[in-house]
Amino acid sequence: MRRVMGVVVLAVLMLTGCAGLQAPDRTASAFEVMENIQQKITWQVWNANGWAASPVVVEAVLAQNAKGPIPGMDNKKWKTVPEGDAVVQGFINNEAGKFLQAELAKTDGICVGAFLNAANGEKVAFTDKTGSYIHKGSAKFDVPFTTGKTWQGKPELEDKVYIIQISVPVLSDGKPIGALVVEIDGTKLEALAKK
Repeated sequence: MRRVMGVVVLAVLMLTGCAGLQAPDRTASAFEVMENIQQKITWQVWNANGWAASPVVVEAVLAQNAKGPIPGMDNKKWKTVPEGDAVVQGFINNEAGKFLQAELAKTDGICVGAFLNAANGEKVAFTDKTGSYIHKGSAKFDVPFTTGKTWQGKPELEDKVYIIQISVPVLSDGKPIGALVVEIDGTKLEALAKK
């Protein structure tokens, strides 16, 4: 993902702990999400649930579930596929991918990425190429897919920005058929919380 953020913001977060994302102690590398930031994340979870319920998303997941993963594609091979490859562009430019891009644009830069997974954890659509093709076996997929509940990861540093991933189930007839993962710019949320 392409993000341009100042190193100064990162340094302030790491050295001072700021009001939003705080290190529990100076030796810990993980950051704690404070209550005022968590409220904004909870709003985005609600938002993501709406995206996951969209007919274009549900239909795309059902169609992918009928096909299954790309034969021979695993996470190791996926890493060698360039961003410009037709396979990758197909996930970005399909109807579900375009829908996710349009929804991200409505968040004023708070949500910076999204990817949609089918029943085997394989990709259905995304806004940018993901690091893995199959997310089965990771909490971001397994929790919403197996329990029907939402999941939230810890803030992770990516391209000088703290990203918080959330995921929600994609449901059909009340049962999980896939999962939608949305990436939130925690650094931006922290800045907004100061206003």
